Amino acid sequence: MWRYIGRKLAVYLLTFVVAVTINWMIPRFMPGDPVRSMLSRASISDPEALERMNSYYNELFGLDTPLWQQYLSFWAGLFRGDLGISIMLYPEPVIDIILRAVPYTLAVLLPAILLSWIVGNRFGAYAARSKILDNTILPVGYVLTATPYMWLALLLAWAFAVVLGWFPVANGYSFSLIPAFTWEFIWDLVMHWFLPFLSMFVVALGGWAIGMRNMIIYELEADYSNYLQALGAPRKLIRRYAFRNAMLPQITGLAVQLGTIIAGALLTEIVFNYPGLGSLILDSLTNRDFFLLQGIFLFVVVGVLIANFIIDIVYVLVDPRTRVQMTGGAA
Repeated sequence: MWRYIGRKLAVYLLTFVVAVTINWMIPRFMPGDPVRSMLSRASISDPEALERMNSYYNELFGLDTPLWQQYLSFWAGLFRGDLGISIMLYPEPVIDIILRAVPYTLAVLLPAILLSWIVGNRFGAYAARSKILDNTILPVGYVLTATPYMWLALLLAWAFAVVLGWFPVANGYSFSLIPAFTWEFIWDLVMHWFLPFLSMFVVALGGWAIGMRNMIIYELEADYSNYLQALGAPRKLIRRYAFRNAMLPQITGLAVQLGTIIAGALLTEIVFNYPGLGSLILDSLTNRDFFLLQGIFLFVVVGVLIANFIIDIVYVLVDPRTRVQMTGGAA
């Protein structure tokens, strides 16, 4: 087990280094000068003063050094927990800006991932043994899983916020309220949270339902199911074994789909102007904020890698065959 975890850690560490390097490179190869973009908002008319300020901020942000030196400085700051200063919100540290947005993103992402996975697998299992559910869940599931996150978010915003007026259309809470631990503010947070969560939940739900339905039908036709049936085992027992075996590919699928789901969450936040990482990405792209953009991508990369590593460990604990293979390999 420990040898397996060590190999996985080595793979994830290498993946982290490559992903962070690409993350560092992408903003720097984008067109435009972030410092000049920042100074353009200051409306400085004196060319000489503008040039002096440009030189000052380039030196301050370390953009006047060669790229290789910027890369080494980035890793040195990363080990110190320093992601730099935001150009867009100067002089605020990038880490503080991201930490304010992360709770909003996690509040949408975690419930949407877990609930869609649990509910989708349950519905798929029921559909595999009920023709009525199968004739309804399967077509609906195909429609949902083919629906883009952004399109569904726009549709929900139009229907429930604009037409019906049941929910607010944007932001994390009403500007008329002061953040406080009160029932009024908590209810307002929930009302702003619901539509972004619903758009994520509904799209992911269809894919899990279809996957589980197909896997259970496959398991019910496997040799061990036919053998148990020939021995006179109860149908309920056979379905229980089929469900457990069908869950294993779904656990693997959860790891594979994490990147797509997170990308969908970021797009959904942009549609609803939700104050999470998605809105920050759009703002940092618009303002060419290198440091904020690479800091957000860093958090996304680390989050996906940690979640995948946890799912890998869970898979080993759930599937006894994996532990047997590891023991045999060690012997």
